[in-house]
Amino acid sequence: MKQLTFAPRHHQLTNTRTWTPDGQWLVFDVRPSGAFFTGETIERVNVHSGDTEVLYRATNGAHVGVVTVHPFEDRYVFIHGPENPDASWHYDFHHRRGVVTHHSETRNLDAMDITPPFTPGALRGGTHVHVYSPNGEFVSFTYNDHVLHERDPALDLRNVGVAAPFGPVTPPGHHPREYAGSHWCVLVSQTTPAPKPGSDEINRAYEEGWVGNEQLAFIGDTLSLSGEKIPELFIVDLPKEESGWKRAGKSSLCGSESTMPAPPADVVQRRLTFTHDRAFPGLVNTPRHWVRCNPQGDTIAFLMRDEAGVVQLWLITPDGSDLRQLTHASGIQSAFNWHPSGKWLGFVLEDRIVLCDAQNGDIRFLTTNHENPPSGDAIVFSPTGEHVAWMQETGGYRQLWMTSTEV
Repeated sequence: MKQLTFAPRHHQLTNTRTWTPDGQWLVFDVRPSGAFFTGETIERVNVHSGDTEVLYRATNGAHVGVVTVHPFEDRYVFIHGPENPDASWHYDFHHRRGVVTHHSETRNLDAMDITPPFTPGALRGGTHVHVYSPNGEFVSFTYNDHVLHERDPALDLRNVGVAAPFGPVTPPGHHPREYAGSHWCVLVSQTTPAPKPGSDEINRAYEEGWVGNEQLAFIGDTLSLSGEKIPELFIVDLPKEESGWKRAGKSSLCGSESTMPAPPADVVQRRLTFTHDRAFPGLVNTPRHWVRCNPQGDTIAFLMRDEAGVVQLWLITPDGSDLRQLTHASGIQSAFNWHPSGKWLGFVLEDRIVLCDAQNGDIRFLTTNHENPPSGDAIVFSPTGEHVAWMQETGGYRQLWMTSTEV
């Protein structure tokens, strides 16, 4: 094991795409914890020398965090809070945006227009956890809506969206908090405030992961016949051509004063798991995890309890077939990621970093004797798969650590 950071402050890794493409740097933000969005810089540390660099520094009272990296380029995308915050407009789920910094130039990813009539390709709220598609052309995110939040917070449902490279989008700018963005942004999930019990309807879409470049999987909260919330796995098929991203379906791409923006006509949402009748139904929210597809694009992994109530890793194909329990362990304690080869997955088990064989579920422990348990927020492989990094409290601060995978 190798400790990478030593400064007396917290270092926060995002749950995926935190290594630069050359495998030399890990990117991070400096929030005091995952819950408090008060960091002012996006930084990176060289995993060999320990040198750190500031990639971006916020100004005018804004805060930044949750950075991820483009798969092939020296390009970083992260959350940016509002500049000059005040009592009526400060950082919140529906008051944040994605920005991209590249060679010291920083631009807004998503445009915002909160003044009707709304602008197609722009959003009306805040985006979060921005992740590039495997080919680097698209960016996924989760979303909350300012317009509906102002009307009734109960209508502001978490959704999943995509930034497509068909911008820029420039709203008229009738409100001082509106801005332009480089990408055409739409929601791709379909939610409703009151799902019908026992149906495929959901009132929340979250923790998404790319399935190749033309699908996104995510967790959607359904209701059982008795009204219990049960998170299930969903997938959406995305448009293949630019025209498909810009063609509205039955509802408006940019929504109305009383409705959420709707997905393009070509987006199809399907449910993959049906667990209402299990002893322990639904995907788990604790530990928090993001569904992840292997690099080959044919197997989606997620966390769900077994028949004894123990959290295990499960696999399913993108068409919903071949659901199987991979691990039979003592309880997975973290989010996870696939090794770049697709042969293993990495996570925390028994307070240690492990590799799990993706075929038979065999576990190999990579670390021992942690001073404190590794954080469950992020277990991230280097681009070649030679190393894996995580966070761990060391000397009272969340520090970054790394070890060899030996594969």
